[in-house]
Amino acid sequence: MTIRDYLRDYAQKSDGMGALSLGATFAVYGAALGLGAWAWPAWWAVLPCVVVLSFASVRLYVLQHDCGHYSLFATRWANDVAGHVLSVFSLTPYRVMQYNHNQHHAYLGNLEHRETTEVYTMTLQEWRDAGAWTRVWYRIYRNPVVMLSLGGIYAYFIAYRWPVNTMKVGPWGVVAHNIAVAAYVAAVWALLGVPGLVVLGASAVLAGVIGVFLVYLQHNFEDTYWDRKPDLDFRKATLEGSSSLDLGHWWDIGTGNIAYHDLHHYNPQIPSYNLRRAQKNLPDDLRVHDEIRWREALASFRLKLWDEESGKLVPFPRHRSPREAAVRA
Repeated sequence: MTIRDYLRDYAQKSDGMGALSLGATFAVYGAALGLGAWAWPAWWAVLPCVVVLSFASVRLYVLQHDCGHYSLFATRWANDVAGHVLSVFSLTPYRVMQYNHNQHHAYLGNLEHRETTEVYTMTLQEWRDAGAWTRVWYRIYRNPVVMLSLGGIYAYFIAYRWPVNTMKVGPWGVVAHNIAVAAYVAAVWALLGVPGLVVLGASAVLAGVIGVFLVYLQHNFEDTYWDRKPDLDFRKATLEGSSSLDLGHWWDIGTGNIAYHDLHHYNPQIPSYNLRRAQKNLPDDLRVHDEIRWREALASFRLKLWDEESGKLVPFPRHRSPREAAVRA
């Protein structure tokens, strides 16, 4: 059996499972938002609601991402309708997200098209050849504190609305989306007042942190895959260049099973509600790499550069290159 044969059954869509996943997530989302506003200002009661609401928001984004691949429901129109509705609560324009993410799938692992990936990665040689300001910028960019905080805000509140992105798919859809989001925020204010806005805003920022944390780990680990044409192997890029994270069952529930990213990239038609089962039932002879757990996941944040010679993601070099030593001399 090949991995393509194995995954075929898991790519079957179920409208019932899609509706259940959607409905249950919205129920948790609404309950967390309402309880968080009601418990105000008791921070010890509000904080758990913000955390639950953040994970519910991440799940809604993952379901929207499924819709972008037309994999949540059986029909294209149902996915598009659900994707547009979900975009209001995920705060992410549906068509722009869909276009950008499909570009990411198309150019995964391609060193000549790194602008399409969610996290930019320099090669070790590029780092050695870079000037001082480029290095400073890249160090700041790859700093985990900056990436997870400002990166989340930029990715989900700015990047999808930036003209360079919106003009590729049509700006008026983004304008309509922004109006819908403004109406939703106004409704939260009318129903739950300022506490509701604070809970919603805090959860959106935390959801951005969780989202960037996942996006980073999905492709930034030691044995990931990058190459250049004509040697670029798309199959290797999908399986070896994408991670399989085992961060616990509750983490999978909170993030819609998107941690099993290698199988998703190999076959984007697998719905999120089938991904975990597909990974856990995967025969040993079809496994490409081991699952990454919390210790290795956190350690991956020290990896910054792609070393084309060793074929691994590596930390910043501790010693000067011969070129740097010659310049200094």
